[in-house]
Order: sequence, then structure tokens, then C-alpha cells
Amino acid sequence: MKLAVQENLIPGRDLISQWRLIQEIGYEGIELRGSTGMRERLPELQRARAEGVVFSSICVISDRFIGDFDADRRAEALSAMTELCDVAGEVGATGVITPASYGMHSDRLPPFKAPREPQEDRAILLQMLGKLGEHARSRGVTVLLEPLNRYEDHMVNTLRQGAELCRSLGLHSVRLMADLFHMNIEEASLAASLREAADVVAHVHLADSSRLEPGTGHTDFASAFAALEEIGFKGCAAMECRFSVDPEAALRSAYQVLRRSAAR
Repeated sequence: MKLAVQENLIPGRDLISQWRLIQEIGYEGIELRGSTGMRERLPELQRARAEGVVFSSICVISDRFIGDFDADRRAEALSAMTELCDVAGEVGATGVITPASYGMHSDRLPPFKAPREPQEDRAILLQMLGKLGEHARSRGVTVLLEPLNRYEDHMVNTLRQGAELCRSLGLHSVRLMADLFHMNIEEASLAASLREAADVVAHVHLADSSRLEPGTGHTDFASAFAALEEIGFKGCAAMECRFSVDPEAALRSAYQVLRRSAAR
């Protein structure tokens, strides 16, 4: 398993200086944040890649998602995600991450009842993931569906729910992204859930239970890493969190925590 860091967490004047810092610490990739106009960054990204920078993945940053209640917003999300797939293919990133939605509705918060029935949610997600997955396959990349906790999304909260969608589609270009922060809320066992979804887990996000860097909370990274080793996971685990201390110090301490956890 390779360790990566989201670009916004890395101090440095540009991607090349950021890469040199995290490579010196021991990390092996940078996860890009995919916002509007990502294609305009291609010259910068290609220069960095020519200098040896490794891009592990792209995580969508948007207020438009493939599971939106509004059809026009879904179409905008699909267009944005296809652009990210194109960019990922050009810079060597293996996958593009998206949740079903974020902050749109929670069944645990007012008004408690979504304006769409679960069966319609599922049909829309399958339709959108199917379209996106076909495009991703043509670009040699993977769509990585991210389950979020119950307070941030109402459709896909657990690895089991996400895995069911991936398996129903039957596209190898649509896989699952396991975020240990969300899993720590939703899963009874990190390890058991990872084992159950072994055939579709292709990427991991790392944050402690505190949503800060690993080592600041009570997430059982050792059991999760042991399960990933057991299932033969060869993908990347990227840091996506906030920091409790200076960024460089947090990156160094988190790396040690993660490597100790992996060695247990």
C-alpha cells in the first residue's frame, strides 16, 4: 500500500517543492483536488509529472454531485467528472473520487425525509455511475465512489451499500473508495467491512476519528491496514484531514503513526 497526501495539506510554493517534501518524509503520491477548470491546470501538472511528481488520484471539490435531486445539477456534475477523468488520464492518476452527494440531505437531520424514494436514488446513481464509468474506462482511469457518513449524505453511507452499486454495474472502471473517518462512524468493524468489500475497494482516505491527522484520535489503523494487507490491496491511501499542528510536523508524525500501524 502506498501513502499519499492531498495537495492542499502540503506546504510549498508549487507541486514540485511539495513533492520533494513529502517524498523525503516517505509518502509516494499527491492526491489532487479537482475543482472547476481543472483542465486549465494541465500545463502545470504535466511539468510536475515530467519532474517526477506522482499523482495518485483526483478528489472532486464541487457543489454539484451525481446524485443531486435536480437533473440539471446532475448533468453539470457528470460534465465536471468527465473532465476530471480526462485530466487523470493525462497525468497518470489512477482514479477520480466522488460521493453520491455531499450536504444535500441527511435522514438524521431536519426535514428528515428526502424528497426522493430510495429506489429512485439507486436508479439515478446506477445511471450516472454507468455513464461516468464508461467514460472513465475509455480514459484508462477508475471512478471511485466514496460512502459518506449519515450526517453528510443519505444515499451511500457504508461500504456494503457502495459495493452493492459497484457490483450491480459490473464495470471494472467503477470501484469503491474507503474513507476511514466515515467508516469509523458507520461501520461496526473497519476490518470486517474492508474484507467484505475486498473485490471493489480500490482507494483509501486517511483521517483519525478527530478528523485530524492520524495519531490524534482513536481510529484503529492497525486493524484496517491488516485487513487491507489480507485482501491484497495494492492501491493508495491518501491523507484527507485537517492538522492539529504545523503542517510539516503533522505530515511527519502521521507518517510514523501510519507506518507503525502497518507494521503491526
